[in-house]
Amino acid sequence: MADRDLEEFDRVLSGQPTSQAQSALGSRNRWRDFLELHRAWWVKALVVFAASRVVTTAIMLWFAERQTDNNWTAASPDYFDFARIWDGHWYFIVAVTGYPSVLPMVGDRVGENAWAFMPAYPTLVRGLMALTGVEYRCLAVFVSLAFAAGAALMFYKLMNLVLPSGTALFAVVLFCVAPLSPILQVAYAEPMHAFFLTWALYLLLKREYWTLIPVIGIMAITRPSGLAFALALLLHLIHRWMTRSTDPFPLRQQLAVVVVGLWSALAGVAWLLIAWGVTGSLTAYTDTELAWRASYGVTGELVPFTPWIEGARFWLSQPFGDLIVSGAILVLFGFFVLIVGPAGHRIGWDLRFWSASYLLYLLAVFFPQSSTFRLLVPLFPLLGVIAVPRSWIYRVAIVLACIVGQVVWIDIAWQVDGRDWTPP
Repeated sequence: MADRDLEEFDRVLSGQPTSQAQSALGSRNRWRDFLELHRAWWVKALVVFAASRVVTTAIMLWFAERQTDNNWTAASPDYFDFARIWDGHWYFIVAVTGYPSVLPMVGDRVGENAWAFMPAYPTLVRGLMALTGVEYRCLAVFVSLAFAAGAALMFYKLMNLVLPSGTALFAVVLFCVAPLSPILQVAYAEPMHAFFLTWALYLLLKREYWTLIPVIGIMAITRPSGLAFALALLLHLIHRWMTRSTDPFPLRQQLAVVVVGLWSALAGVAWLLIAWGVTGSLTAYTDTELAWRASYGVTGELVPFTPWIEGARFWLSQPFGDLIVSGAILVLFGFFVLIVGPAGHRIGWDLRFWSASYLLYLLAVFFPQSSTFRLLVPLFPLLGVIAVPRSWIYRVAIVLACIVGQVVWIDIAWQVDGRDWTPP
């Protein structure tokens, strides 16, 4: 009897599985592992993200093919050129040349310049350019896509803290196909900010306060959000204090929330202080932001909550302005209903605290124009409320409506058609 046959005979006598049985068992284990992998939450979230990017890329390419010659691209640009227009070009300037130490002047006011764009995203792209030698336009899109994928994964984890897993996954679907989701794959800082914002909110809900410090630090120099997050932390502190009889709030956690809240407030003004230190002008950052409003005939210093009044005076005299302001008011009202209404209770207090704080921040400082809808992107945690109904008819309808919304947003705000000179 051959040695191999003797080994098989010995396995049978000792009650061990034969090599054929082991092979079959191994195949079953591999198949089970394969099925388990495909049931993993992160695989499902990444599949959703990848599928949504195919749809959005197809829409973007359709518009790129029809794009006429403009200040940023030639006619019918490729995807990467089409994805770096508008503010994407300013991020390119920051990545290549940095920030000016002397503010450009237009008459007696500060002109448009790079200080309006925070450094985290272009600095990261610049570092990758130095490491890889790959050109900016490709790396900028790659970085945005990578952070967008990370944001989708973190958003699932965030939603799964307040919603069932199936509903959390559908919230990720809405995040990936939302009307503004093309911003996830262009040369803008929004995807990077969405990732760190989602991470920060996740840590807040988990009450891992000290871990918030570095996350808030990066988030606040990616997109303006430190002051809004500080207000959300203040509301969180007040709520936990008022409910401490049923939800214990020990002194060490109170101290942590206060310290992190102060850190967030400091992070919220850090870029202003950095611009002051480099240029010697205390108002370098705010004057730069106000430079974009000169196109609307709005000059002077920033007075909180007045930009919307000034915007109404400018836009309501133009049909396109009527559309933007009316749409913005409807969107803001809809978000307000979601925040304070019964539906908002489904996602808990902290996500509503953030949404209310960020809306208040926008109302205080933002001048309404075609960027209005893009600046509402950080309110994406409210998608958890929209994701709750389980009817498949509702879910299919809302996804299709979102995809149509992408087409509308790219048509109105992203493609360059001469109807509006302001960035999306």
